[in-house]
Amino acid sequence: MGSNSSRIGDLPKNEYLKKLSGTESVSENDPFWNQLLSFSFPAPTSSTELKLLEEATISVCRSLVENNPRTGNLGALIKVFLSRTKELKLSAECQNHIFIWQTHNALFIICCLLKVFICEMSEEELQLHFTYEEKSPGSYSSDSEDLLEELLCCLMQLITDIPLLDITYEISVEAVSTMVVFLSCQLFHKEVLRQSISHKYLMRGRCLPYTSKLVKTLLYNFIRQEKPPPPGTHVLPQQSDGGGLLYGLASGVATGLWTVFTLGGVGSKVAAASELSSPLANQSLLLLLVLANLTDAADAPNPYRQAIMSFKNTQDSSPFPSSIPHAFQINFNSLYMALCEQQTSDQATLLLYTLLHQNSNIRTYMLARTDMENLVLPILEILYHVEERNSHHVYMALIILLILTEDDGFNRSIHEVMLKNITWYSERVLTEISLGSLLILVVIRTIQYNMTRTRDKYLHTNCLAALANMSAQFRSLHQYAAQRIVSLFSLLSKKHNKVLEQATQSLRGSLSSSDVPLPDYAQDLNVIEEVIRMMLEIINSCLTNSLHHNPNLVYALLYKRDLFEQFRTHPSFQDIMQNIDLKFPELKFKYVEEEQPEEFFIPYVWSLVYNSAVGVYWNPQDIQLFTMDSD
Repeated sequence: MGSNSSRIGDLPKNEYLKKLSGTESVSENDPFWNQLLSFSFPAPTSSTELKLLEEATISVCRSLVENNPRTGNLGALIKVFLSRTKELKLSAECQNHIFIWQTHNALFIICCLLKVFICEMSEEELQLHFTYEEKSPGSYSSDSEDLLEELLCCLMQLITDIPLLDITYEISVEAVSTMVVFLSCQLFHKEVLRQSISHKYLMRGRCLPYTSKLVKTLLYNFIRQEKPPPPGTHVLPQQSDGGGLLYGLASGVATGLWTVFTLGGVGSKVAAASELSSPLANQSLLLLLVLANLTDAADAPNPYRQAIMSFKNTQDSSPFPSSIPHAFQINFNSLYMALCEQQTSDQATLLLYTLLHQNSNIRTYMLARTDMENLVLPILEILYHVEERNSHHVYMALIILLILTEDDGFNRSIHEVMLKNITWYSERVLTEISLGSLLILVVIRTIQYNMTRTRDKYLHTNCLAALANMSAQFRSLHQYAAQRIVSLFSLLSKKHNKVLEQATQSLRGSLSSSDVPLPDYAQDLNVIEEVIRMMLEIINSCLTNSLHHNPNLVYALLYKRDLFEQFRTHPSFQDIMQNIDLKFPELKFKYVEEEQPEEFFIPYVWSLVYNSAVGVYWNPQDIQLFTMDSD
């Protein structure tokens, strides 16, 4: 660090870092800080290089952990940063490149140090390190200002108030990344944290008034998908020798801030190109999800979740109820378009689920759209490529479909939307098909994939529940969709017969050899029979409510009518078969998306942060919250 360019291998011997982490106290007014913060740094371009960076700087960071109680240098560095941020907005307006560059470098060092501090010590020890001053060895002032709270408030102000320009883009990304790092205490605990410093500072006190503004800004960062400034845009003229303070945005600020590549540890999945096209949007979305999934405080609900639950459309002029705190307005059309375009990433799909599940305003708006195919098609494509997606992403996509199919208007409208030439559907050329028929095809394909590969009952249940919700509004089903419904029932029938035969043979064999343990065929039969019953309910509901609108399904059922014969006398299916045969009045049923526990979402969100965050490396050996080899 310092006024010359640095390399990773030189960092442990860097004189400025040694002084920062050494035994000598450095006053916040010392010229040393200008020297320390005037550095250019060649950016790592892979997680391997980030691991090298971690290894090169860990000794410096640990030295600061040891000496900070006597020197208070961490607090001095933070105070230098805080003093600079007071002039940051004016500096952006005046195009003061050097001032913004050095302020960014200060935040970058703070972020790196904070990550190590959080990894190395308890939250109580971390808070104590923010109170140490340079008075005397080990002394601290309990009645002084809370430096950690002040830092968090400053980060919130930086994110929400500093205009997003070419020269402020990187420091905005770094501010969001630093907040993610601050909240990463959860990564180092196996259990979900219900009391932590995040509850203390982010849910009450000076940070609380920024809640709605922060959530709104993070959403707009996601909506805008602002890309980093182009490489040709230079903050300052380049020096020919490559050293000193003067360096371009691409080779200086952008490279000194390590925010244009994937992190998350060696062996983690590489982020998609779409995620990296806008580091600010990616980091903002991750921070938003982390904030939304913080557990409620003992004496107050999570204000960030409240903000997400209650925001309204900018075109909605009705007043907010006084009982709703942290409310704000945002452009729903822009948000909808961004969600449609970004569904290739887990975090965007999780945001869509969160909004549909928790915000009735956005759910009502989306269900009223006349272009729902723009949202549904990306979700169907996730399910279609199920073998390329992790299980959480697939579950989120399925639950989104389940939420949508709870609405009868949606179930009717999707059969009125005609699509042409679905290029990603490769099993059969679909020159023209309704959105509803395509949805049926993809869901059935997911069921069949699950039957042969993962055999996950939860996946079966959600797929069939979505079909069941739609079944009463099936209209003009495509011939291929009708065939696939009957083919799925045929496959289930064969599987039922096979398991039943195995169970019978196993029972006969047990009579001659009592020492051999019997496989648990009863459980397999119960699962298959439950799925078969749901399929029969779907067929019955369709025939009862829309028989005359589905000639292709009627033909497919008649062509394979012998499949149903064996179930007419089966005690588990007699009642539903009678309904189908006699066309009894409508059986009204609705499958509703089940509430998912925090224990599912919090590890999931942090696994996304671990695999997708830019600008931070976490050692996989330190992580306690989730298993690193999970998909």
